[in-house]
Amino acid sequence: MTRDGGSGATGVDPEQLWLGPGRPRRGRRPAFSREAITAAAVALADAEGLDAVTMRRVAAEVGTAVMSLYSYAADKETLLELMVDHVSGELPTSAALTGDWRTDLKAVAHHQRDLMLRHPWLPAALSTRRSLGPNTLAFLEHALAALRPTGLDGAAKLEVFAQLTAFVAGHVAHEVMQAAAVRSPDRVAAEARYLAAVAADGHHPELAEVLAAPARTLTPEATFTRFLNRLIDGLGTD
Repeated sequence: MTRDGGSGATGVDPEQLWLGPGRPRRGRRPAFSREAITAAAVALADAEGLDAVTMRRVAAEVGTAVMSLYSYAADKETLLELMVDHVSGELPTSAALTGDWRTDLKAVAHHQRDLMLRHPWLPAALSTRRSLGPNTLAFLEHALAALRPTGLDGAAKLEVFAQLTAFVAGHVAHEVMQAAAVRSPDRVAAEARYLAAVAADGHHPELAEVLAAPARTLTPEATFTRFLNRLIDGLGTD
């Protein structure tokens, strides 16, 4: 394992990363902090994407030599851990719960979506297992409190939260990709004509029935809410 919570064969050590001092133990007091380094990395990812975040680029953003960063984040994996927990601090953790666990869990999911839309790199950063930093733990505590009325055991509550987070991350990743894809009106019209022709050929009666149904509101918010409702309303409490 590398120093200061770095990644080795077993990944980032959460004890060293989150329970350590967060700054070099020796030498004169630096002109920057781990918080400043993390904020610079987040700003870079927000502006240019996750691939733009390198130790060299972040060092340039805070105005220091790249070697100075390794006292705070031993490698990019450690920096990603810090970034994920940093933005998780934007999630509300003190909002009053209604006592209706489905309503409260839907609110949790909407907060997660809002966060991921502000930081579109976050779904990709969450695609590999991350440790639970203090901000992430605070939001998990809030979500678990929302699930208390279900009577689920601890393992099941954690599974529900993981399932919900994975759903939101996957949906937002698709949502961001769709927003970035530019389709001309001519292309959209051509796709509609193509589907209409296929539906009329007599070989796709199920598709024809679906296309004949009244259209639904297709705003990103409305679509996310429909998908979320199906997911949470279908959850049992076994």
